[in-house]
Amino acid sequence: MEQAPFRVPLDALVAQLAAGQKQKLEILKQLYLKSKILILDEPTSVLTPDEADEVLGLIRQEVTAGKLSVLIITHKFREVTAFADEVTVLRKGKFAGHGSVADLSVTDMAEMMMGERREAQPVSKVAYPDAVPVLQVKDLTASKDNGLEAVSGINLTVHRGEIVGIAGISGNGQKELVEVLSGQRSPTSGEVRVNGEVYTASRGEMFKHKVFALPEEPLKNACVPHMSVAENMAIRTFDRPPQAKGFMLILSAIRQMAHGLIQQFSVKTPTPETPISNLSGGNVQRAVLARELSAEQINLLIAANPCFGLDFNAVEFIHGQIVEARNRGVAVLLVSEDLDELLKLSDRLIVISGGKFAYESSIESADFSTISHSMAGH
Repeated sequence: MEQAPFRVPLDALVAQLAAGQKQKLEILKQLYLKSKILILDEPTSVLTPDEADEVLGLIRQEVTAGKLSVLIITHKFREVTAFADEVTVLRKGKFAGHGSVADLSVTDMAEMMMGERREAQPVSKVAYPDAVPVLQVKDLTASKDNGLEAVSGINLTVHRGEIVGIAGISGNGQKELVEVLSGQRSPTSGEVRVNGEVYTASRGEMFKHKVFALPEEPLKNACVPHMSVAENMAIRTFDRPPQAKGFMLILSAIRQMAHGLIQQFSVKTPTPETPISNLSGGNVQRAVLARELSAEQINLLIAANPCFGLDFNAVEFIHGQIVEARNRGVAVLLVSEDLDELLKLSDRLIVISGGKFAYESSIESADFSTISHSMAGH
């Protein structure tokens, strides 16, 4: 530790250390053990920029001295250009390019990362000339689970009949933003309004303002796995007529509603009583989609990576449902790591990087090169 630019309290219990201190401790441990090869997977994700420079600077020092070889997995161009000798780019799990860092510009790496320039694909959309704000986010700040800032000073408006796409590489604050808007995380400061009223994402407020969500990892975030498909479809409505009378649940009404939604949204399930965890990923997402889009009135839909890991048919179906909702006047916030999806569906595109909005444009005038650089935090 005497040779490192940082300190870790050696007498503290590891459980009492902050996430950044644990990361530093792990690096010190590997150096103490005289490891010859280090494989680092996003080693700075829990560190501030200054801490990241300290840790990577120490590792670079060991590499320069010939004591260590390092494979670092990162999505930050700054870390690659400042500390790496060579870079290999993966895109959707496949080799996309390689070279010496000294010979590559950030633009070169961005092109490898994003692929060839892609244009917005035409989708049939209804025009809404009057911009009626539905979701308004002002100076929103929220923290990660480890206490570090996840999003900082976010300002955002989504209008009626508009799809606003949020593009970003995983881990740049979009998860926490969605969790705040869907009631799974409390903001540290700022304000959210829906239909002009202060909104804290309670169940009552979501019902009042007709806010619905398609969260990432639906089986984990939107379902109770051991409960049936019918019960999961009724999570929004089980305590309201006709599915409830006072404290009594009307099971026949819940089952009848589920039958209709299963047919309407082509959910492949043996019966409505089948546990939802028995369904494929695409059918779980269809079931959640059925629940969230079957309401008579929807004002706001928040969708996070709605097609991740799904087959082509499921993707086309879900895209169609999102655009159809938008054409009915629903305000849609679409958060996705798939730029093709955003270019196809969005009316307006925003890039989030390091917890802040780094770029914003209408989809017609979006600049692909700037999007690439902004997503990589450069």
